[in-house]
Amino acid sequence: MAIPFVDIKSQLAQVEQEIRQGFDRVFAHCQFIMGPEIKEVEDQLAAFAGTKHAITCSSGTDALLMPLMAMGIGAGDAVLTTPFTFFATLESIALLGATPVVVDVDPRTFNIDPAKLELAIKALKVKDPSIHPLPAGYENLTLKAIMPVDLFGLPADYDRIMAIAAREKLYVIGDSAQGFGGVYKGRPVSAIPHVTATSFFPAKPLGVYGDGGAVFTNDDNLADVMRSIRVHGMGHDRYYNVRLGLNARFDTFQAVVLKAKLRIFPAELDARQDVAERYDAGLAGKVTTPLVPNGYRSSWAQYSILTKGAKERDALQATLKAQDIPTMIYYPIPCHLQPVFSNLGYKQGSMPVSEGLSQTILSLPMHPYLTQDDQKKIIEAVKKAV
Repeated sequence: MAIPFVDIKSQLAQVEQEIRQGFDRVFAHCQFIMGPEIKEVEDQLAAFAGTKHAITCSSGTDALLMPLMAMGIGAGDAVLTTPFTFFATLESIALLGATPVVVDVDPRTFNIDPAKLELAIKALKVKDPSIHPLPAGYENLTLKAIMPVDLFGLPADYDRIMAIAAREKLYVIGDSAQGFGGVYKGRPVSAIPHVTATSFFPAKPLGVYGDGGAVFTNDDNLADVMRSIRVHGMGHDRYYNVRLGLNARFDTFQAVVLKAKLRIFPAELDARQDVAERYDAGLAGKVTTPLVPNGYRSSWAQYSILTKGAKERDALQATLKAQDIPTMIYYPIPCHLQPVFSNLGYKQGSMPVSEGLSQTILSLPMHPYLTQDDQKKIIEAVKKAV
């Protein structure tokens, strides 16, 4: 029997009765859009995240779009971000007509490199791509924001990022689609940027049974604007529109699911940490295991190892597949080399760390319900293969 990469069925057994009872309450009141469960779960999310506001929405992508829109970011604006991320990070920027300016990642944390971030800002300010690679049209860009990514659940280096942003008077929008539940130097990662976006896609550490997302902020004005954007830019009522917005409401049924899963989320985060520590101990010296700097706690959306090269990675993946051990490659093509972004003019070699990681990274099964026997099988298979 194959080992599940993410075990949603085992999790369901923990919360199924609670969810079914919640669904019955929704059927009783029939408020399928923005029912009372929405406000209830938003209050619980804000308490967990350590923020004044939690605003649910229809997907992680909308959770990225809403703060960008609330900040007025659009054509002619530049947003600094990483190319080693899911496509939605850059897509959300480009959808509004703004330009993603990519900054390579740290080779051990896989998150945006603050030293290179400094170089990219300098290059943009003095209009000199010899300092750092810049996209086509850089001469006419106005720098507005930084969008770091908490990749695989590990918080970005927020002390350095927020200091840079304060000096340059830039917004920081944390793409924590994989990182909700992570901790940075004693603080929930969601409470550090000006706005943090997360996803509740089913495979995320905190997922629902469909699409969903949320934004977190301590800024009252941004919160009000994002709530308006969530419902077609509405003002004091649904037929009074004060701005362009989205149809980005969170589903009431999914709020029921989220409430049930949020209750067990702290225990699941602990279990993910236990799984990661067993991987670390079992694979030490055989492959490059993930680095978690002191003071950080990952939510372990993925456990990703590095091999010596692309051939070794592909051979390892094939060997594990033959033993019914699933793996995933995140991400085989960095965003700056995706065909849709060819207009930005980035070339092979412009982001060498991200491009190298795409050839050597492999993610192993990671979830709170991974048994020690199954994990031992995975570890032994990897050790034998390499």
